[in-house]
Amino acid sequence: MQSDCKPLTARRYKGVTDEKANGAVYTPKSLANFVSQQIIRAAGENTDTSSVRILDPAVGSGELLVSLLEHLSWTPNVRIEACGFETDPKALHIARKRIGKQFPNVSLRFESDSFLQFVLDSLGPRRNGNLLNTSMPNAYDFVIANPPYVRTQIMGAGQAQRLSKQFGLSGRVDLYHAFILGISQVLKPQGVAGIIVSNRFMTTKSGASVRRAIFDQFDIQHAWDLGDTKLFQAAVLPAVLLVHGKNAQKRNTPAFTSIYESSDPATTTATDPISALQTEGVVKVKDGRNFRVRHGRIDTNGTPDGTWRIATKTDDRWLNTVMERSWGTFRDIGKIRVGVKTCADKVFIRDDWQDMAEADRPELLRPLITHRAAGRFRPKSTDQSTRILYPHEVVGGCRRAVDLAHYPRSQDYLTKHRSVLKSRKYVLEAGRRWYEIWVPQDPNIWAQPKLVFRDIANQPTFWINLDGSVVNGDCYWLIAKNSANPDVLWLAAAVANSTFIERFYDIKFNNKLYAGRRRFMTQYVEQFPLPDPHSPLSKVIISKAKQIYHITDSKSNKLLQQELNAMTWEAFTGATSTPD
Repeated sequence: MQSDCKPLTARRYKGVTDEKANGAVYTPKSLANFVSQQIIRAAGENTDTSSVRILDPAVGSGELLVSLLEHLSWTPNVRIEACGFETDPKALHIARKRIGKQFPNVSLRFESDSFLQFVLDSLGPRRNGNLLNTSMPNAYDFVIANPPYVRTQIMGAGQAQRLSKQFGLSGRVDLYHAFILGISQVLKPQGVAGIIVSNRFMTTKSGASVRRAIFDQFDIQHAWDLGDTKLFQAAVLPAVLLVHGKNAQKRNTPAFTSIYESSDPATTTATDPISALQTEGVVKVKDGRNFRVRHGRIDTNGTPDGTWRIATKTDDRWLNTVMERSWGTFRDIGKIRVGVKTCADKVFIRDDWQDMAEADRPELLRPLITHRAAGRFRPKSTDQSTRILYPHEVVGGCRRAVDLAHYPRSQDYLTKHRSVLKSRKYVLEAGRRWYEIWVPQDPNIWAQPKLVFRDIANQPTFWINLDGSVVNGDCYWLIAKNSANPDVLWLAAAVANSTFIERFYDIKFNNKLYAGRRRFMTQYVEQFPLPDPHSPLSKVIISKAKQIYHITDSKSNKLLQQELNAMTWEAFTGATSTPD
């Protein structure tokens, strides 16, 4: 049987390093010790006193196994067998030599092969190729793992589809998703696993199937979102899952801890981010960084595939108050769309069109909004030098590609770039014309007032566009579905640019990147609350938001934004400022 799970190559991403293509992210000692300690603590007295079998499905140079064996070494008269898989023979040689020397009494069984392939082979014939349709003998008391982290776009669509089929996953599949489910097949019911993963699966739509599978296949004890602690040299935001094998014992609601860098003053100190996990609130570590540590329980909004957030009694009461005072959400006033995606920006998008002779300049140019214009309430500048050649129109209520014969200058320009545009084979395979934009959106509604916002920002950055510009794919946008009432966009802008929404986001979605940057994706923004647009306070908020848009004096504008911020808090909580 040919392996589908050998080391991956980055055919689509030619510049990707071998480490990134293969997901090689080695575990720092402090984190390895933390995971080992949690495994031993969770095991308690349930471990077989005569023998212990340990597995690391992606051994690397052996850091995790060494740590776990160090924490087990005090146990007398116990036969320990350490097993591992690693597709890099050099790393596996280092691990074998290292562990054999340090723990001569430990029985070692290492395989220079893929753990995922081992799991699939061990299952025998698979119904519909789905790993979860059958079962295999559970084998291991402890599993400690830092699976390869390879995104869908790195491994390629074909590999991702095979993993999806074999492991019963859906949506975008990262390699570590399959590893998590593979571990569930080899862990004893009373066994314990500590798994280091990316935190992405907790809060994104693409993680829904693996979230559901984790609840189905494990009894979750604790999850730690290690956020922007920068424990790894690679740009990975890690998390740790501590789980038992699935068994009939009734479990409490899983605990959840998060740690993210904070600019707030510290109330206590710790040696490093790992030791800071034992505290709560804002803690200062030795290197000078401040982190906010939060403890609670996992809340999934009542569904096993729901996004994970930290629930506490205080936060739940606050959210309940907000919901009671909400009229609706952003989803209720209109559909959030991503901007256009050309998949050939160098051809379609330029800021030097004006340098062309007028006789050569394409007729189909439109002003384009990009993230560089991002401001609060209004764009930073009105410079429209960046424009997009937009070869789409609406006829009879249907969007279609224009007939280039009616636009000779555009036809001449696009024809010069025909080879580049035709190389986008997915456009042609979808039955589209070679000169089309891949995601053009609906050109019939560009002229309407729009609420535009950036995907990634430290603070929310939402602004109103009134000039009919096309929105680029690095931004999202929203128009009012009731075009007769565009004032709801001004109300939405006020809410979205407030410190209230920062708090709402942090409690509700718990998803940040490095340096406190938030992800303002559709699945989050559509849940932002709105007060009743017809209430007296909302009408004042709308009026003040319009004032801010038109006032260019920075001092006056800042004062108005402070007043508006207090009104937004009042609308949702009855208070006029954020609580301490």
